[in-house]
Amino acid sequence: MRSNKNFRGIVAMLIAAALFSLMDTGLKLLSPHYPALEVTALRSLSSLPLVCLYVAWNGGFRTIFRIRWPLHLLRGVLGIGMLAMFAFALRHLALAEAYSIFFVAPMLITALSVPVLKERVEPARWIAIVVGLIGVLVVLRPTGDGVLTIGGLAVLIAAVCYAVSSVTVRVIGRTDSSDSMVFWLMVMISIGAGALAAPNWQPVRLEHGWIIVGIAVTGFFGQIAITEAFRRGEASAIAPFEYSALAWGISLDFALWHTLPDRYTLLGAAIIIASGVYLLRREKVHIESEHP
Repeated sequence: MRSNKNFRGIVAMLIAAALFSLMDTGLKLLSPHYPALEVTALRSLSSLPLVCLYVAWNGGFRTIFRIRWPLHLLRGVLGIGMLAMFAFALRHLALAEAYSIFFVAPMLITALSVPVLKERVEPARWIAIVVGLIGVLVVLRPTGDGVLTIGGLAVLIAAVCYAVSSVTVRVIGRTDSSDSMVFWLMVMISIGAGALAAPNWQPVRLEHGWIIVGIAVTGFFGQIAITEAFRRGEASAIAPFEYSALAWGISLDFALWHTLPDRYTLLGAAIIIASGVYLLRREKVHIESEHP
């Protein structure tokens, strides 16, 4: 029975990774034409109607205001930073490069769980975190001919925001409903990113309408799929399959932009994924926040 549940959870995770990869492709297609904050606002505003329908379907609006406001506001700020930095990075990096660096997030979550959640992290897991960070340096190639890029640093900032947000979810989840977490995150990102983007707002072109609709649909159903994945199976068995996004990134990079990752990106990604899988297999609980 457990293996059957894990299989269903793994299938749901693979679907989620595919949907989020398609969503990120839409963000990359928009990023050359609009400021990063506007792309962030478009991402959240386009998904908000679907989120409202989903919460209403679940009857979640009955308790929507019974939340811990300071933590939700913090998560909204982190969500804006995460999406804006990721959208900015996609203007400069291939999907595979961005994913390779962003995969450091599970290590950051483990490290943050010590001061915030008072969890104990044994030496072997600290070693895995350090090894994963070395993998990030391999991808960034901080050498004479391959300096730290602004896009790479933007992804690192997005990963930090994601990690802090994930730890915040663990705290909020003790008292607040999952419906309220999804709803208020979308509302706060929509309002915050929209207000910040307003002074430099570029009119949305008609030909980009289908991309925005695609971002809304794939982002919404991707979030449902990842929630279903962790609901159905053991997190330690399911979470490593999130790394299948790298295969999608490589495929989409080649199909749309005719680029392939170089050996440094692949080597660094392998190091990061190996460290991340080790940590995820050791985690008892792994809760996802909003994906970039």
